[in-house]
Amino acid sequence: MHEELFESHGGQFITPANLFRGKLMNIKALLFDWDGVFNSGAKGEVPSNFNEVDSMGINMLRFGYYMLLGRIPYTAIVTGETNQTAFKWAQRERLDNVYFQVKNKVDIIARLKAIHNIEPDEVLFVFDDVLDLSLAKVVGARFLVNRKANPLFNAYCIKHHLCDYLTYSKGSDHALREISEVVLDGIGKFEDTLNERISFDGIYSEFLKEKMERKTDYLKSENGVFIEKEYKEII
Repeated sequence: MHEELFESHGGQFITPANLFRGKLMNIKALLFDWDGVFNSGAKGEVPSNFNEVDSMGINMLRFGYYMLLGRIPYTAIVTGETNQTAFKWAQRERLDNVYFQVKNKVDIIARLKAIHNIEPDEVLFVFDDVLDLSLAKVVGARFLVNRKANPLFNAYCIKHHLCDYLTYSKGSDHALREISEVVLDGIGKFEDTLNERISFDGIYSEFLKEKMERKTDYLKSENGVFIEKEYKEII
């Protein structure tokens, strides 16, 4: 891994890069919090938005794992809120699921194992705050999105082994793009991902076809039980 490049910008490998690479090679599922990860977390008059720079990063991340695994990794958003932009973006990008109104995020682990045959150590999770820690505690690869306002929280996560990498970028400053590059570098697929995307034909066109055939399902958490909702019900 080019850990010195990311460290030179301020990224921190809490788990040594040589060990972290092993975790990343084992991943079969990508989970993302929404607020504070795709954006600043601001609400009210400011929309809960996303950025195309991060969107491209996630697309390339999924493609990189597609080349590694031979299939698109399971991909989902796990949020404690109801985010209309998240619903629309997930459908556009053909994610597998959006879990919303999830107050104890570790609840999804049993469902991942039962329905998708995914073990906790095969999950990569990107998060930024307290609500995410129950899930971060049990999964295989954890990316904590940095925020200068909570140094004690960051220190807590590091002390209690709740993150493997601390970003130098904020959620509103393309942290997801940074993470996509760290992961693609870690699994040895960064240059292949770009080269195949540039050529477009061949394996990338196969990936894109498979991606566009996917249907996004929406699951609301109600007392720890996930209830499937139709897209028209929540938009």
